[in-house]
Amino acid sequence: MVQKYTSPIRVYKYPFELVMEAYERRFPTCDMIPILANTEKVVEEKSEDGAEHVVERKCSLHVDVPYLLKKIMGVEYIYFRQKNSLDRRARTLHIEAWNESYATRVVISENCRYTVHPENPDWTCFEQTASLDVKSFFGFESTVEKIAMKQYSASISKGKEIIEHFIAQLREEGITHVAPFEGASTAVPAVTVTEDQEQRRVRTDLSDLELSGADNDSENQLVSATQLHRRRSTADTAAPRRPLPPALSPGRRHSVSACIVLDGRSQLEADYIQRCLGNLTPLQESQLIQLRTMVSELVKGKTPGDATLLRFLRAREFHVERAREMISASLVWRKKYQVDRILQEYQSPSVVRDHFPGGWHHSDRDGRPLYVLRLGQMDVKGLIKSIGEEGLLKLVLHICEEGLRLAEEATMREGRPICSWTLLADLDGLNMRHLWRPGIKCLLRIIEIMEANYPETMGRVLIIQAPRVFPILWTLVSTFIDERTRDKFLFCDDDDFEHGLKVYIPEQHIPVFLGGKAECGISEGGLIPKTMYMPIEELEKQRAELCGDMDSIYHCVSLARGQVHEVLILNDDRGSVICWDFDIMKSDVAFSVLRTKVPITHKDEAHAHAHSGPLQVLDSLNPLSEDAEHRSVIDKNWKEGVDYFRVEPTLICHDGESVQGTHVTAHLGTYILQWRYQESASGHHGSPLELIDSITAHKARIMYFYETLRSADYKGSMTSLNSGTSGFSSLSSHSHRVPSTAASSAVSR
Repeated sequence: MVQKYTSPIRVYKYPFELVMEAYERRFPTCDMIPILANTEKVVEEKSEDGAEHVVERKCSLHVDVPYLLKKIMGVEYIYFRQKNSLDRRARTLHIEAWNESYATRVVISENCRYTVHPENPDWTCFEQTASLDVKSFFGFESTVEKIAMKQYSASISKGKEIIEHFIAQLREEGITHVAPFEGASTAVPAVTVTEDQEQRRVRTDLSDLELSGADNDSENQLVSATQLHRRRSTADTAAPRRPLPPALSPGRRHSVSACIVLDGRSQLEADYIQRCLGNLTPLQESQLIQLRTMVSELVKGKTPGDATLLRFLRAREFHVERAREMISASLVWRKKYQVDRILQEYQSPSVVRDHFPGGWHHSDRDGRPLYVLRLGQMDVKGLIKSIGEEGLLKLVLHICEEGLRLAEEATMREGRPICSWTLLADLDGLNMRHLWRPGIKCLLRIIEIMEANYPETMGRVLIIQAPRVFPILWTLVSTFIDERTRDKFLFCDDDDFEHGLKVYIPEQHIPVFLGGKAECGISEGGLIPKTMYMPIEELEKQRAELCGDMDSIYHCVSLARGQVHEVLILNDDRGSVICWDFDIMKSDVAFSVLRTKVPITHKDEAHAHAHSGPLQVLDSLNPLSEDAEHRSVIDKNWKEGVDYFRVEPTLICHDGESVQGTHVTAHLGTYILQWRYQESASGHHGSPLELIDSITAHKARIMYFYETLRSADYKGSMTSLNSGTSGFSSLSSHSHRVPSTAASSAVSR
């Protein structure tokens, strides 16, 4: 496989002639390049006027490879050829290099160019490309490839340092200026800048203005930066060059622009990468440039920002092709769902503004934007029932897009790369109600979308005040989170979380509700009034579209007067956890959890369970009703405490209430979830006619979901299911419910 390298543009803020004088001092040997043993000229040609100078050298390099490989090679040095073509009139130096040793086994090719900066004739640009193709090498192809790329990367890193070293040496000798060749052009060359390049460069110059401490407001800064680029890109090279504003003078600037256009090609500038993207290795810089080129050709238009490209590269461990596939799919997704418009068009629903306990809050100690989320105070079920899963997804997308925008602003403000944001998740109040099945499914769907389209945007996740029930939620969710992202989760010690927060967040930014002094300005969350819920028909339709058949998650049943509905759970795993979640959509219902002395199951399920004791089949019992949906397995002759047992107290649930609960099983056998029609306490029928009307017109309606969690999945800390603080574990002796009236909003759900 051919390995390729492409460097960003390296800018030397010295004239071309002075750089050439420093460059020549590298020969015949250079102490700063220990691998270089010697060089000797084999060809030298000069034009009559001295403007063109061609030198071809033979370079001897020390063999820096493992001992065994060196013995197999049987040579002391590896020989390269280097051809330098200097044109003093055009102010260019073109360097070609190739290997002479083992040329039939390994092909190394390198091309470098020194040219005048297209926007400042007193600066010099350097660009470099190379390729390595190991065809065969005594069975050590992979080893040779790794060694060669490692050594090449190290030599690249030394390149700028060497030039700076010899320029400093020239300065010590009193040489600070070398006269250009007579007739050499010193005018700024004409360049053509595309709209995308212009926008990138304007953003960079605006960043420079902010870093320089200019007193102009943002609008004036943007105008100044735009006007500056218009002056730079003018085709009238004969016009006198205007001086740069003080804020943009070379002595105060980090770099000129993000991109430099050479020969019609837009190339990233090395100082821009270091200042706005971070310290990358030479190979990582090359991979970023390769991906940028691929994506530019792919989209045929506006290319994603360089920070975005770098995030996708990091997510794929700098594998260019895999990163290209990932970002290509993401670009299609963004276009399909118009994600680029979300910052301008998204309007927060009133329920989000009033009840969503999250918001942006200053920054952490590393300068990353900080988002505070009081997850334990969030009404997950109410939120989804109010805005739907699509509404929640749009909210999360808006947060992600805003986080990227704030990170870009932080980069410009801090003068260093900030490409991610920090999440502070306060889990105080988290309990089993947050494990609502549709909510978990929605969360996993959102995580999947985030992982695919917003990789490496989360710099750190601070988890504080995690209750004992949190490991359950983490077990369910963590497997869907990328390993690199999971490593960014930090769990603060509950006994002294305030001290832990101070390590990552400035003390003056710690919110008041966490013991700090900063006002956070986000909603306290709490119960969302049912008056804000979407119509049940619309919510069911949306769930059906997103999740498929509703019956696969929820079951609906109606109960007339005197009717009962039961769910049989044959338990063969002592310590397993039975979970239930139901809504009373109409009238009142009594809910009980029972256990039978003799295991009972349906005929078609009997073979799936292995019991050493007797097992009764439901179909062999005498039903109380021909309607299988409304019959009870509890025989009228059975006695409570003898034939069956009530393992959870009966709960009277009223119209509109939501109930969630769990029971940790202590026995093997059949457990029963039972819903029974409940007469209203105020129900009074003055006549037989009114009684008949009540029987025919009044029906209870419930929508329920249940599941059994294996005991093996909840060992150790997972026994937190028994925590009395959850409010609805088996030790709590009751399920947790939510009243139906809006006035009861103070009750947590």
